[in-house]
Amino acid sequence: MNVLATELADVLILEPRVFGDDRGFFYESFNAKKFAELTGVNAVFVQDNHSKSAKNVLRGLHYQIRQSQGKLVRVTAGEVYDVVVDLRKNSSSFGQSACVVLSAENQRQLWIPEGFAHGFLVMSESAEFLYKTTDYWAPEHERCLLWNDPALGIQWPLTEADVPVLSGKDQLGKLLSEAEVFA
Repeated sequence: MNVLATELADVLILEPRVFGDDRGFFYESFNAKKFAELTGVNAVFVQDNHSKSAKNVLRGLHYQIRQSQGKLVRVTAGEVYDVVVDLRKNSSSFGQSACVVLSAENQRQLWIPEGFAHGFLVMSESAEFLYKTTDYWAPEHERCLLWNDPALGIQWPLTEADVPVLSGKDQLGKLLSEAEVFA
């Protein structure tokens, strides 16, 4: 497995070693010992989630202010534009983002530690998105950062003709200047 840095300290791209032939492919998608050795992170995952979304669905930017979650995310069908925003108030990269294309084809995974907001835009006709979390979903602590807050400067791959499909919750996301952040 290869581990690549992103623009944000602690957010890492993982590239698994894939074994393929004319029958298909095989790769180890997670190994706790290797993950810890390569990333320096001793994460204990307690919940796995799986979503399927249509083209132009934009989910995020989500985080939990308490019961904060580290996430290991990947795409098993289709392609997404994945975005992570640093919400650690004392971080030198506070308010900055990292953007990575995750797809079934490139088989990349993204490690997102606690203290970051996360979201993605589906770029293919549909996409299946899997993520492991280090804490349980706690709706009372869930928060949403506004996906198109100008202060974030995220360059979503949308044309003028593309209209992102948002949930009601995501439409009501907070600006960074109004959002609860991590100390």
